[in-house]
Amino acid sequence: MDIRPLHTEADYQEALAAVSALVDADPVPDTPEGDKLEILSMLVERYEAGHFPMDLPDPIAAIRFRMEQAGLTPRDMQPYLGNLNRVYEVLNGKRALSLAMIRRLHRDLKIPANVLIAERSAA
Repeated sequence: MDIRPLHTEADYQEALAAVSALVDADPVPDTPEGDKLEILSMLVERYEAGHFPMDLPDPIAAIRFRMEQAGLTPRDMQPYLGNLNRVYEVLNGKRALSLAMIRRLHRDLKIPANVLIAERSAA
């Protein structure tokens, strides 16, 4: 396969097949085959980002996900959200995130700010 930009669904499918074959071959990085895999992977990622965009997650779902990942309880969230009542209000969608909360969650828990400022999805 010639490496070229992916403009059509056919180009995309051809690149996917080539990536799959290269992944199965497990080429060594910094070899011609390894470089080809890296470049084709970038082209596929770019095509997918443009043709299959993903919506941002709900801010509260993102906070709950990070809590689960880190094994945090509502009590552990007090430094980021305030007293325990406020933590429960935020987690239950009854209180909006303040700018200070967003900054702390982003800085300390590494939740992307663009996720935290997104509109809540209709549940």
